Amino acid sequence: MRDFSTGHRKSLQGFDRILVAAAATFLSVAAADAQSGPAKSPADLAIDAAVPLPEPANVPPPTVNDFKPDPVKSQAAATVSTPATAKKEEAAAPVTTATVPPAATAPTTATPPAAAAAEPAKAEPAKPVAAADQPVADKLRDLIATKGARYFDRKSERTAVENFYKDRNYAPLWNEAGAATARAKSVIARLKDAGSEGLNPADYPAPDFAAATTPDAQAEAELRLTESMLDYARHAQSGRMHWSRVSADISYPEHPVDPVEVLINVSTARDASAALEGYNPPHKGYKGLKAKLAELRGVTEDTSKHIAEGETLKYVKPTKKNPNPAAAEDDRVPALRAKLHVAENADSKQYDAAVAGAVRKFQSLNDLKATGVLDNATVRALNGPKNDRKIDIVRANMERWRWLPRDLGAKALGDAYVILNIPDYTLKLMQADKQVWTTRVVVGKPGKHATPELTETMKFITVNPTWNVPPSIIYNEYLPALAQDPTVLDRMGLKLARAADGSVRISQPPGEANALGRIRFNFPNKFLVYQHDTPDKHLFAKEERAFSHGCMRVQNPDQYAANLLSIALPKEGYTPEKIKAMYGRSEININFPTPIPVNITYQTAFVDSAGKLEFRKDIYGRDAKVISMLKSSEGRDMETAVSHAQPNYVRPTNVRVPGDSFASNNGPSFFERLFGAPTPPPAPARGQRRVVR
Repeated sequence: MRDFSTGHRKSLQGFDRILVAAAATFLSVAAADAQSGPAKSPADLAIDAAVPLPEPANVPPPTVNDFKPDPVKSQAAATVSTPATAKKEEAAAPVTTATVPPAATAPTTATPPAAAAAEPAKAEPAKPVAAADQPVADKLRDLIATKGARYFDRKSERTAVENFYKDRNYAPLWNEAGAATARAKSVIARLKDAGSEGLNPADYPAPDFAAATTPDAQAEAELRLTESMLDYARHAQSGRMHWSRVSADISYPEHPVDPVEVLINVSTARDASAALEGYNPPHKGYKGLKAKLAELRGVTEDTSKHIAEGETLKYVKPTKKNPNPAAAEDDRVPALRAKLHVAENADSKQYDAAVAGAVRKFQSLNDLKATGVLDNATVRALNGPKNDRKIDIVRANMERWRWLPRDLGAKALGDAYVILNIPDYTLKLMQADKQVWTTRVVVGKPGKHATPELTETMKFITVNPTWNVPPSIIYNEYLPALAQDPTVLDRMGLKLARAADGSVRISQPPGEANALGRIRFNFPNKFLVYQHDTPDKHLFAKEERAFSHGCMRVQNPDQYAANLLSIALPKEGYTPEKIKAMYGRSEININFPTPIPVNITYQTAFVDSAGKLEFRKDIYGRDAKVISMLKSSEGRDMETAVSHAQPNYVRPTNVRVPGDSFASNNGPSFFERLFGAPTPPPAPARGQRRVVR
């Protein structure tokens, strides 16, 4: 008789071995995946693989779901709520207790959150509550349990505060035996000095501990100071307002502050004021504006060099009928020449062509009609805005620095990064906090073609790029032009094709006349913009250079490429001459082993390399909105992201698009009459695109 039980046990043992092997394989694969970093979504993979379009093209503005924390910079997962739920922010952030915070231990100087996270520390062990403080501790326990949401309307903050005080047995942090501690006084001093950081001290009220004479009042004062401290840290690190409230074409990585980290950092620091100050931006540009803000507030306005208002002065050009027109003379002209740096005939009182030209240039740079006529409006602009106006502009630009990532560059490349200032029309390549190279740029026109503000990483450059015309330009510009002139595409060197779905595709092959020039610099982003060369070199000579559909045109692309590649691929020996030798008819992609961050900013006020405070024309009209929100009393609603309405893209009705038929019959469409029946585009020749790794 067979022993079926033995065979059954053996088969089970074999099956167990199979399960163990399968589990080991699964774990090894999972470990490999974990080491390779977080998996990207299909959308992220698609945008990395695709060659970005040259201009913004039917790109919907951000929704609330787009506002996700930067996984590298953020200290805890923080969910941004919609305005409708701002007061009930039930964030999906992990609940972290105060016993294991990502904080620094007792820093002696201001410690940014990113640096603080490098050396994790534990909170001080819970100590027995002093007898004198026990009534306050009892009131704190009750107040946090029953009315915590009144002080902390963010769930992450409320949970952090609950755990923090629970670990302390609800012993008060800011007062002992009914008196404010030295730590409380240090924090209060920092809150009262919030104006030096461009913030409003009124947003961070400090309680009067001397007036709190009962346990109820002392517990109330304790939580009020904790509330103001967390508000300050959050505003200092991420901004007083969310950038989505200013414009739909702004997108920076989120870097929210972790309330647990703030509580531990400030409660254990030797200098609590410095620890709290450390949540402000560490950037050199921000610190320069902070110093200038203090100067503007401390210096009485000097009116001794102001130009007096008076009679309008106009230069009359000579003509054949009047070859020697009488020149206007005025006692103010010598001072005007000095102010506008007109060295020719410095003491002359005549309002001549040189002075009129300088006035015209000043007017064009200061949002005035460039007439060359000196009127009182121009005089007031020449005298400059009053200090209070300058202060407002500086504060607005300090706020913009808060939106940027704390680390602008790539650590592996010596903190290398690109920073482009839209109102200044300049691009700078930085490394180790020093300028490596700079050039002029052309940016987007005001309005729907404005260049977006963003931070992304440059992954590769393309030599001899193909220009794939975006749908917005096809439908809004080229199709209407074709309706008027069927030869327009041929004359522009553009090629038209139709996809299987009947949509129009227009492209321009590589070449000297290509709209993208010879080089495209690719940093894939949701706005589908990038930097590139241009055949229209004459635009770089203009003072104002807002002419594009959103992309950024670079004046010296071969030098730009060589400098980038000397950082990304230092052993390859790229020079401008080597780059130019690659010019031809075939696309060549040069990939960066380590991507270089690109930061596109909007700084209408900044401190230049000589330490001078510079102001630029607000070409997109954004300063007024930021200043208004900084001065408003909207409260915390300004810190939440907002979704922008989707644009309504409508195909023009005055032309026929492939696939459409005339209403009178089912005959050929407009494009079929022009170009014949549709044919599939030819497959690209082998070797048409090369990739340099």
